Amino acid sequence: MIAKFNRVTVNLANVLMRNRDNVQDSARNTTRNTIKDHAPNASAQNTAHNVEPHAHLVSTRILSLAKEVLHIEGNAVCALAERIDHHFVDAVHAVLHCKGRVVVSGMGKSGHIGRKLAATLASTGTPAFFVHPAEARHGDLGMITGDDVVIALSNSGETQELLGIVPLIKRMGTQLIAITGSPTSSLAQWADMHLDAGVEKEACSLNLAPTASTTAALALGDALAVAILDARGFSPEDFARSHPGGALGNRLLVSIRNVMRTTEQLPKVHKDATVRETILEMTAKCLGMTAIVNANDQVEGIFTDGDLRRLLENTTDLSLLDRPIHPFMHQNPYTFSPNQLAVEAIELMEKRRINQILVVDEKHILIGALNMHDLLDAKVV
Repeated sequence: MIAKFNRVTVNLANVLMRNRDNVQDSARNTTRNTIKDHAPNASAQNTAHNVEPHAHLVSTRILSLAKEVLHIEGNAVCALAERIDHHFVDAVHAVLHCKGRVVVSGMGKSGHIGRKLAATLASTGTPAFFVHPAEARHGDLGMITGDDVVIALSNSGETQELLGIVPLIKRMGTQLIAITGSPTSSLAQWADMHLDAGVEKEACSLNLAPTASTTAALALGDALAVAILDARGFSPEDFARSHPGGALGNRLLVSIRNVMRTTEQLPKVHKDATVRETILEMTAKCLGMTAIVNANDQVEGIFTDGDLRRLLENTTDLSLLDRPIHPFMHQNPYTFSPNQLAVEAIELMEKRRINQILVVDEKHILIGALNMHDLLDAKVV
């Protein structure tokens, strides 16, 4: 019995030792593999050497594909010009005579193009907004009236969300302009006017993603909006009224009255004032010039920093400082009305290479002045 127990004990010890050895061997193998994985090898070095030629090939492919996309989309837009016909003219007239608003609708990418078209129309004198066709089927159709004109965009012309609301729109008596890529499509058949925005192929290499077709629809929408604004006689001033913010609004809306200097900031001397008195007035008002006026404050001339430098360059006789200013002034200087646009003053100043402008009323009485810095501060320039 004792001998049997001893054999069992020895066997158990042998098993434990073998397990310990296996664990140690596994740990050593793991360490070796880790070192091997992180060590540089010929294959990795070869791959590193091949990166630059591979990158060059990729760059060539990228540039080639980009140029191809631009050529495809450019050709698609150019092809539209050959298909513009009386339907386009009818669409322009329909919008011009619309008593309500222009409602633009479309799904997916056509919807994005539609939103842009609605925004362009609204900013160029045609009240317009976008209605999502799916939302229209759930209540937003109430935003459309019989006095409106609807512009529906769909490349296939078979968009179910649009076709689901078209019969209801037509029942109201609303005019429908369709922009599609298929003149025989269902949407084109429903439309009062169809504008063909079809393309030969998409710019996508798979010929699947809307690329050339959306560009064509965008361009055709822009053509429609520009034709409408031209027919309305839409002016830069009209455009400014719908863009009052930013640099554009400043250029087209800010008048000289808004930026000119007046009252105590206004440099002026009587025409009998001395050159010395004129220089002191110029220095005090820091406008680089002073207006020369008569007893009624009507402008007789102007004297600038440049005039002063030229005067001193031609003489060393300082007694002229006590002589009257009127022989040295510029007579009949450029003047502006306070109601003129500041941008008009900029154009004259750039054309005549002058830095100051006098502002007068209808009786030629001095009421203000400004220089280029005033226009810069007002962000008109």
